[in-house]
Amino acid sequence: MHLIDEAFQRAQDVLRMNVTPRGFSACSIQHDVDALSNYRSVWARDAAMTAMWSLPLGDAELTECARRSFETILTAQTPDGLLPNYVDAVTGKPEYAGIGNIAGIDGPMWIVMAVWNYVKLTGDHAFAKKHFDRLHRTMKWLSAHDSNNCGLIEVPEASDWMDLFPRSYNVLYDEVLWYRANIDFVGLRQMVGRSPDRYIERARRVRRLINKQFWPTPETVRESVESFADTQFTLGRTRYLITQITPFGFSWRCDVFANIIASLYGLLDPKRSEIVWRFLRQIAIDQPFPVRVIYPSVRPGEPDWRDYFLVNLQNLPDHYHNGGIWPFVGGLWVRFLMRLNKRADAETALNRLAELCRDGMERPWEFNEWAHGRTGRPMGKAYQAWSAASFVAAYLRFQGNTSIEVEDNGLPDPP
Repeated sequence: MHLIDEAFQRAQDVLRMNVTPRGFSACSIQHDVDALSNYRSVWARDAAMTAMWSLPLGDAELTECARRSFETILTAQTPDGLLPNYVDAVTGKPEYAGIGNIAGIDGPMWIVMAVWNYVKLTGDHAFAKKHFDRLHRTMKWLSAHDSNNCGLIEVPEASDWMDLFPRSYNVLYDEVLWYRANIDFVGLRQMVGRSPDRYIERARRVRRLINKQFWPTPETVRESVESFADTQFTLGRTRYLITQITPFGFSWRCDVFANIIASLYGLLDPKRSEIVWRFLRQIAIDQPFPVRVIYPSVRPGEPDWRDYFLVNLQNLPDHYHNGGIWPFVGGLWVRFLMRLNKRADAETALNRLAELCRDGMERPWEFNEWAHGRTGRPMGKAYQAWSAASFVAAYLRFQGNTSIEVEDNGLPDPP
């Protein structure tokens, strides 16, 4: 516990390194050697996660920084409801697109979720009322991505946190966030006296569709109307939610991050959550440290391989999004184990996560962005805000704090 306790204190130090007048920066600006780095910005997704996971500390400075993060992102909204990918922490200039000039679709959903958790924990109802119309426009912008009224949103390639990875159309990670954003927007609507019925029904439908289509079995694919139903028979009975589905095929890879939050955010029932845990344990997904975010990684010559993986050698096998280890997902893994009442496993994972956060590239306790999937050596930016915040949330959950963002569905089981 000594190492875990020290890591908890160090994580709070890192969070304070990322406090700026406009909100949480993605990494410590003073330690970022690249003067042109866009990590010196308030990112919608990064700041939302950092805020949500640090709020239970009840720290006045960090709570105020969370509020400023939301203000920075929400006040840069376009008239049609698009939120910026990030806002430069120094100049205040918003950027609405990422790699390939593609807009980020997950950041707006994380913002909706984080604002609800901020208001719920702080009681700042005035903030919810002030920004409700903006949040409502964002939900409308997101719902327009269900372009064929199928109930799920259609996502362009490279438009979420895996902005160097070939996933598109119905992407599990984004569908899970879409489910949770609708649930949390129900709370915001009720707070301002609006009817939540439409969003409750949408959330139920999304939950039902994800459990049916992303967990294929011979029974469910017989009922499918998709053109690739016959191909899906070859999957047999999966043990996790598959990564993506398109009109032309599917990806059988396991998106570890998406499966973890599908359980934490109430989309998977306890039985399926247990099946997911058993599969991830069997493939040692938390070795050498918790956790690798994709299994298996994409190798050259496979259909999912893209030549852009070679840019700066960023996405080679076991690197970055392609099977790298991400400490912020490691923190979610600890909470996933706690949700399944596996406290001994959670303690082991929390210790290993503390070791990873301690083993920096240049100095101890860098809380690096990611690590190599096989060697476990830290890589990426140092003093990454969401790495520190996720450790804080994992530590608090392990200690019995239940004020982490809501981890149940808040809805009856779907029919």
